[in-house]
Amino acid sequence: MSEAPAQPRRHVSSAYVAMLAVGMVVGAGIFRSPALVAEAAGSPVWLFAAWLIGGIVTLIGALCYAELATAFPHPGGDYHFLRLAFGSDWSFLFAWARFTVINSGSIALLGYVLGDYLNVVVPLGEIGAPLYAAFSVVALTGFNLRGAGQGNDAADYGLTGLEIVGLLAMVAAAVALITQGVPAVEGLDLAHAPGPPPGFGYALVYALLAFGGWSEVATLSAEVRDPRRGMVRALVLAVAMITALYMAVNWAFWYGLGLEGLAASSAPAADLIAKAFGPWARLVTALAIAFAVITSINATIVVGARTTYACAHDWPALARIGGWDERRQIPTAAIWAQGLISVALVVFGAFYKGFSTLVDYTAPVYWLFLAMSGAAVIALRLRQPRAVRPFKVPLYPILPIVFVLSSLAMLASSLSYVTSESGAGALVSLAVLGSGLLALLAVRCVKTS
Repeated sequence: MSEAPAQPRRHVSSAYVAMLAVGMVVGAGIFRSPALVAEAAGSPVWLFAAWLIGGIVTLIGALCYAELATAFPHPGGDYHFLRLAFGSDWSFLFAWARFTVINSGSIALLGYVLGDYLNVVVPLGEIGAPLYAAFSVVALTGFNLRGAGQGNDAADYGLTGLEIVGLLAMVAAAVALITQGVPAVEGLDLAHAPGPPPGFGYALVYALLAFGGWSEVATLSAEVRDPRRGMVRALVLAVAMITALYMAVNWAFWYGLGLEGLAASSAPAADLIAKAFGPWARLVTALAIAFAVITSINATIVVGARTTYACAHDWPALARIGGWDERRQIPTAAIWAQGLISVALVVFGAFYKGFSTLVDYTAPVYWLFLAMSGAAVIALRLRQPRAVRPFKVPLYPILPIVFVLSSLAMLASSLSYVTSESGAGALVSLAVLGSGLLALLAVRCVKTS
């Protein structure tokens, strides 16, 4: 009798999952989005409102995912939810999108953020950013091949801790200004706040971009120790921490730069720290952003490969990347494959504007499937009404509908943006997603032969 194939086991804590979620989300976005949010918000009140609403919308999404993850735990996360709700074809296309576009693209674009800042600290010329990006992808892929939850969690917690320290450096800069007797650039009059500006919708779009990535920890739903409440606690804790950090950082930016100064700044973190600490600004800012981005890359590698593993496990044609390493508790082949695609996208970015093109490459496909995952909550309530649901999203179906509509609004916004610009990244990502149909036909033929 042959041995059963190795499977994930429940060995990670809710705190570990929450830590990874924070690491996934708190990255480059919070250093790039605040200026855009400030420009669209029009007043300090609506600046903070945009970030608070972004946190609320993200919390709604987290509650939807908590229901799915506790009722249908699986290392595929969204892949499994979409398979149950809409069938194996849609779930395969999602896994293909995550493997070739969403996760690999996110890893590559974060590599470019890190590369851009490292190239400032240690300049290597025009080739510096892609070289640093490729090195970071290779190094962190190797770092994750060491194993998960085998006594090495301290390194993961350490990375996220460094990321939080990087963000708190912004808050420390504002506190330093206060201790120096420097007043806020402008006041905050809640009693006479103006109505929402015409561009407030765009402020929400930019804020929500900075919250993206939390959903991918659903791939750990089959590994969290507490199958009933573990994912709920992890997701709610992560969103609360992220929202609090974002509100604090934006308060710091507003205090030190003012709304107009923040909106006009291309590097608000550097401008704030320069105002508070002087000549150390360049190094401190680069290190803060490096800590945040390294953690985001690491967390994306951890969760992304699990979807590839889950899909490969279901389709015989993909068996070579569908193995699970019982000793290290990781999908080793899937991590290798994801790393290779990510490095290929770094090379692609080297020829087409790096970070900005890779953002265009990932955004439309990401929001499309996030909307589908929100719709899966409703679909599975209808298709499997008797399934045991240890946690149910409150105010059903209102909250899932709100989440789906917000995701579709982000999809429309990302498509509108890329069509007004060059759109090269988006066009390539849609072509890659379309190639998933050919891949689906190929794996189907093997499965039926």
